[in-house]
Amino acid sequence: MDHEANRPFRWDLVRPDQLGTLLDGTEPPDLWFLDELIDCAAKVLARSADGEIYFVGRSADSVFDFLSGALAGTDRAQRLHQLPVSLSAINAWTGFLDQQETERLRANMSASGLTPHRLARGRRPAVFVDIVSSGGTYECLHGELRRWISDERETWDVIRRKLRFLGLTCRKRTSPNTFRWQQHAEWTEEVPASAIGNVSLDAGVYSYFADRQTKLTRSFARWLWADPNATTPDHSQHTRQALAEAVALVEAGRNNRDRLVRAIAAEPAFAEPWLRAAVNQLR
Repeated sequence: MDHEANRPFRWDLVRPDQLGTLLDGTEPPDLWFLDELIDCAAKVLARSADGEIYFVGRSADSVFDFLSGALAGTDRAQRLHQLPVSLSAINAWTGFLDQQETERLRANMSASGLTPHRLARGRRPAVFVDIVSSGGTYECLHGELRRWISDERETWDVIRRKLRFLGLTCRKRTSPNTFRWQQHAEWTEEVPASAIGNVSLDAGVYSYFADRQTKLTRSFARWLWADPNATTPDHSQHTRQALAEAVALVEAGRNNRDRLVRAIAAEPAFAEPWLRAAVNQLR
């Protein structure tokens, strides 16, 4: 039985006419991490291989919001997508997905424009972006995609060359003994080496995005995928404060295009025509 997509409610912050008085009484957000965010957003865009960018879960919401503001009014705005599902609790310890959960996950991925058919025939790569520690979420995502592609009888060897996994990692001192998540993940051997990339974040910013930041939506774990309440907005004070920060980040994206351009220009990919074209639109 097919399922309709059931996705957490999130306001459209680029056209925020539906917000009304929701921001009344909220504190002005402190964007103390903005410098680091601009650098991170530049690297995400520059390393996206001219692809469709999918932000997995909620951890990288701030990058999505900033880029949504920066790219507003350009044709690249349509390349930003959210994949609002939590996959961290799918493993051998918690149990893999049953048939109903699998169908719900696939319905939500389809609503984000991700299907084996589109992956096989689309000309742009699908680039996943997420905060990464051990890489467990990407392992689950890869496994579920792999099974779906097999069920649909699409060609894995074609699709695997169109997948990119970009990890936002905690910046550490470089040494031969530094832990690198991709080196400990067997599934990465099934995709080209160029499919795996990282963008490092300052430890404080990484911790804020991954653990301490109040998110605009609840974590959408497997036991909530069928919950109809997920589609209703939350007007609590802590959500409204998170909304104020997200709105400020969209505006920061609009107001800091020049800084974003300068950061992109420092990337090796700036020599590529597609990225120069994107920068020309930002200018």
